[in-house]
Amino acid sequence: MGKDYYKTLGISKGATEEDIKKAYRKQALKWHPDKNKSAAAEEKFKEIAEAYEVLSDPKKREVYDQYGEEGLKGGNGPTADGQGSNFTYTFHGDPHATFATFFGGSNPFEIFFGRKANGGQQRRKQDPAIIHELRVSLEEVFHGCTKRMKISRKRLNPDGRTMRTEDKILTIEIKRGWKEGTKITFPREGDESPNTIPADIVFVIKDKPHPHFRREGSNIVYPVRVSLRQSLCGCSVTVSTIDGKTCNMKITDVIKPGMRKTVAGQGLPFPKNPEQRGDLVVEFDVNFPETLPGNAKDVLKRHLPT
Repeated sequence: MGKDYYKTLGISKGATEEDIKKAYRKQALKWHPDKNKSAAAEEKFKEIAEAYEVLSDPKKREVYDQYGEEGLKGGNGPTADGQGSNFTYTFHGDPHATFATFFGGSNPFEIFFGRKANGGQQRRKQDPAIIHELRVSLEEVFHGCTKRMKISRKRLNPDGRTMRTEDKILTIEIKRGWKEGTKITFPREGDESPNTIPADIVFVIKDKPHPHFRREGSNIVYPVRVSLRQSLCGCSVTVSTIDGKTCNMKITDVIKPGMRKTVAGQGLPFPKNPEQRGDLVVEFDVNFPETLPGNAKDVLKRHLPT
């Protein structure tokens, strides 16, 4: 059973945006570890921050309402065309950053002791997202895999002024069939400073070049080169599949350059339904000779249609 973000904030599923903000304000001030010294405060403060981050964002909330926590974090979100999206959410793990963003300052005691904006408190702006390409092989997309990316970032110390550098491992679950261009966002994992909100770190899926295949959506294209004789007289070709199998294909038609034959269900898994797969598309290229001997030309002239 996934987390109940509504219960965490103490609100109903039909809560308005203003209800969510009021609930977070109340719960965050109640459970902030600098104010609440109970053993459960730190974990409760983190749960409240994650619940607010999801429910205050219309897209995340829509996915959560339909699919729950598992769907939200597994990339099962809807899109306007009903085909599904590759959106996936991972909580950044820093409830203090959420608190600072909401209240407009990194020092909670400015809030607790009523310090006014004219005393120096300003609402911070977020740095632009940091984009990284994440190269994956077609085999990794076919099977699914886990990538662990190490990042180094600057973080504010509790005094809200001095900085420290820390390393963090970001874990990325590559789902079966994910398409090139899929984005995985880690909110606010960039450098922190007293005056800005850390940037989101975004990984964008890119295909590694493959020695035998290329992808077209969920289909896999397998180029095959045949001789002119084979293209005119027919041939048999052995085709490899992405899962290491082979299949034999007998061609009796005349093969034209660029002609394609399809092997159904031997492509990549569909992102929204990994139990089903796209197709393997065999694409033929005809190797024309540079020259022909005279007697071969005579034979062709006599037998080929005009």
